[in-house]
Amino acid sequence: MYLCARRLYKTKMRRKILLILFVLVVSLQLLPGGGDLYAQYVYPVVAKILSAFSSKVAYSISGIFYIVGVLVLLLYPIFAIVKHKQRKREVLWMELELVAWLYVWFYAAWGLNYCQSDFYQRTSTPRANYDVAALVRFADDYVTKLNESYVEIKKVDEAMVRQEVVRQYAEMGKGMGIHAPFSEQPREKTMLLTPLASMVGVTGTMGPFFGEFIVNGDLLPCEYAATYAHEFSHLLGITSEGEANFYGYLACTSSDVPEIRFSGYLSILHHVLQALRDVGREEYNLIHAKIRPEIHLLELERRVHWVGLYNETLGEMQEKVFDFYLRSNRIEEGRKSYSSVIGLLISYEDNLELTGVSGS
Repeated sequence: MYLCARRLYKTKMRRKILLILFVLVVSLQLLPGGGDLYAQYVYPVVAKILSAFSSKVAYSISGIFYIVGVLVLLLYPIFAIVKHKQRKREVLWMELELVAWLYVWFYAAWGLNYCQSDFYQRTSTPRANYDVAALVRFADDYVTKLNESYVEIKKVDEAMVRQEVVRQYAEMGKGMGIHAPFSEQPREKTMLLTPLASMVGVTGTMGPFFGEFIVNGDLLPCEYAATYAHEFSHLLGITSEGEANFYGYLACTSSDVPEIRFSGYLSILHHVLQALRDVGREEYNLIHAKIRPEIHLLELERRVHWVGLYNETLGEMQEKVFDFYLRSNRIEEGRKSYSSVIGLLISYEDNLELTGVSGS
């Protein structure tokens, strides 16, 4: 009798704590400025604690956590009802409680960054309303830099990439609307289920529950630095995929290391060409013809590489789920937000010209 009463007391206390945390997380999402308050003052502390813990483990804790979590949610009801003869109502409450804890953990550990102001607001950068002519000028200048930066990359020095990318982010400063690195030696992880990730076209991801950023083990050497820089920006609190592309591009193209610099320029080629396709074939053909042959061959190699690993059915399912996930977290463009890097770069460069500062 005493044990039952004590167990009931612990359950009530646990659920009270959960309710308080749940209300707090939801309130910060709804409160004007709540996301900025979290991003500026709470997240850096949380990220340092979580990443300090997870960095001590060589493999991706997040990958194991996802697998175990799915298995628990699927198998617990069967185990509880069949073996322990628990009532279905009790099992349902326990399932709901588990989901609620995951919800609170996700948003408290990283997800509330979705509610912070965007790059334009954080940096007081005017949003450029560019026309076709401005887009073509940007693309022409970009391709010139892409061609000039070309270098053949046969293998990756991961330690050098880590050191250089961290240095570039540290030099950006708060004026760029992003936190300085929380550690001088951040440890990226390789996806446990790399073959599955490649089948759905995922080259990297953020592990929000444990402060990890994770890269796909199938990345080509020319893709590694840009992907590392992109995912690292997520660890620094950036949630928008377009902003992550933007920061990753700046971190890489500002580097004096030729391989990293070229990886950065190459990372947005698809978005530049897609933007040109959207405005007209003539503009697209004009810029496309200026890209040096070696880069065309490299793009063909990349396409063949990823198409060979891709599963169309699983990939389409993942795209729909991820698009829904982004839209439900205030990223209105969904997966199209990746391409917003073009508008960010044009706005950023226009602002540099206005302030008389030269860019990369």
